[in-house]
Amino acid sequence: MNTMNELTIVIPAKNEARLLPRLLNSLVLQDYPPISSTKVYLADAGSTDGTPEIARGYAEWLDMEVIPGGLPAVGRNNGARRARTPYVLFIDADIELADPSLVRRAVELMKRRNLHCVTTNIACPTGTLMDQMLYTGNNIMQYLSRLYRPFSTGMFMLFDKARFQDLGGFHEQALYAEDYLLSQKVARNRFAIVPGSVLTTNRRFKKMGHFKLTRLFLSTALHTWNESYFLRDHKYWHSGA
Repeated sequence: MNTMNELTIVIPAKNEARLLPRLLNSLVLQDYPPISSTKVYLADAGSTDGTPEIARGYAEWLDMEVIPGGLPAVGRNNGARRARTPYVLFIDADIELADPSLVRRAVELMKRRNLHCVTTNIACPTGTLMDQMLYTGNNIMQYLSRLYRPFSTGMFMLFDKARFQDLGGFHEQALYAEDYLLSQKVARNRFAIVPGSVLTTNRRFKKMGHFKLTRLFLSTALHTWNESYFLRDHKYWHSGA
């Protein structure tokens, strides 16, 4: 099976010098056969901490290119527009792919079932018990969403590029949960969750607090049909999340 030139990876980032090496190291270690020749776009939103330089430093192992970014929706769309492959994987700069088979298995699942979007679970092994419980709740909601309207976060979203374009990409005017908005448009029978997880930190909870983030998550679900809710500034990015 020819797997060359089938995948593009897009990473939106701003001032991620501390965590980005964890992600890029885990990408290098993926057992996906063409990982070294897979185009990786880092969409940088004006970092001042050397994030672009760190990304370029991986050129020996990854086909890395730094492109202009902005809010995550803008950066992801900028990368997707440059993709010349049937699949695009969007991942956040502050996660780690601890399972070296995750990318390969996600792509294989996408192809085998002719899916439009594949995501995975989120784990926070270094967080508090409360952090871990809340991410477990997120994963449960993600599984339940397959019964009605799919739900995925931008931490790991593998998309069929043609369908991504048909859906209009990420809503660039959305100031919050642009990943949720897009995943809700995916047909239930074309959405799947690949077993495993990406690893993240608890910095979102540290910045905003457990109560505020939980309330924001529940409010998001309640406003599923109200797009204007997502166009309002909920101070999510002001928190540095």
